[in-house]
Amino acid sequence: MITSLEIQGFKRFESESFDLRPLTVLTGVNGGGKSTVIQSLLLARLAGMSGDTVRLNGPLGLALGEARDVLNWTTDARKITVRLAGSSGESWVYGFGLPDAEQALHLDVQRLPVAHVPGIGPLVADPAFTYLCAERLGPRDTLSVSAEEPDRIGVGVRGEFTAQVLALRESRAVGTRKVVRGPLRHPEAPGPQLRVQAEAWASEIIRSLHITARVAVGIMATTIRFGEKGLSGEEIRPTNTGFGVSYALPVIVAGLLTEPGDLLIVENPEAHLHPAGQSRLGRFLAQVAGSGVQVLVETHSDHVLNGVRVAVAHDRSLPPEDVITHYFDHDRTLPININDKGELSDWPTGFFDQIETDLGRLARARRSR
Repeated sequence: MITSLEIQGFKRFESESFDLRPLTVLTGVNGGGKSTVIQSLLLARLAGMSGDTVRLNGPLGLALGEARDVLNWTTDARKITVRLAGSSGESWVYGFGLPDAEQALHLDVQRLPVAHVPGIGPLVADPAFTYLCAERLGPRDTLSVSAEEPDRIGVGVRGEFTAQVLALRESRAVGTRKVVRGPLRHPEAPGPQLRVQAEAWASEIIRSLHITARVAVGIMATTIRFGEKGLSGEEIRPTNTGFGVSYALPVIVAGLLTEPGDLLIVENPEAHLHPAGQSRLGRFLAQVAGSGVQVLVETHSDHVLNGVRVAVAHDRSLPPEDVITHYFDHDRTLPININDKGELSDWPTGFFDQIETDLGRLARARRSR
């Protein structure tokens, strides 16, 4: 497992280090560097897969512009370094250089680790590294299909292959990750199959759901339809179920698909979810981390964070020492730990305190009338 990340010369970070745990939560102000942390891991993943260069736009949903746009503006060096460390003292270094033409849309890969990096690979099947970006697909009548080997297909950066992943396991067209592992099985699900488990978790997190996923023969597309769990009736198109289902279901399926040693990165899991669903999704992601998967979450939701706290203090699905939150302010980054009671070690100004600020203003407004 990766225990630390050091970034040098990349975007807003001249040199910055971050502790990583089985569950790492990134939160804070807009423009504080949360996405840069994730993008540094995406660069490492792409460097291992490509070898010589890394495209800054396209792969894994990156849209970083030109090479000069990603170089830290306070340094004279024309290089970027991403250094990872492991729990047994391992060190893995990725080095990137700017091409001679600064308007180039790629970085040159100058250094790669010799050894395999947990979760990053590249000597692992694609589902071992999963990144779900904030801009996931909303409701669609049809979804994409991947031409990869069935065992290598994950849910996709935007959740575009979620229906295909479900359909492949329903038809038993895969040789690995056929069913959901014991630690992630929902207690009310009637079986370990991925669709059955996804239905149970989605019904707890989002709303009561029955899921039908199919590969549409002849048109290179998939369909996914929903119904009320336990009720017979017509299948409902995603466009008639709202954005919450389409945004949250890929997160659930990706989590259930994991194996120990995998790396799961999710941006804004809370998008389009009711606060109760956001909390339950935080508890779910904590349970995934507690099952041996490294989970990195970027969120603006105090409900997601509180769900993690409940998972530690009430569910006990994850030890407190396996969680860390990094709060990004405009001029600093503060690590925040959690204890076995779900209490946080720090609560800096600006850290999920807007409700107290607004309630205080409302109280003063009432007194002034």
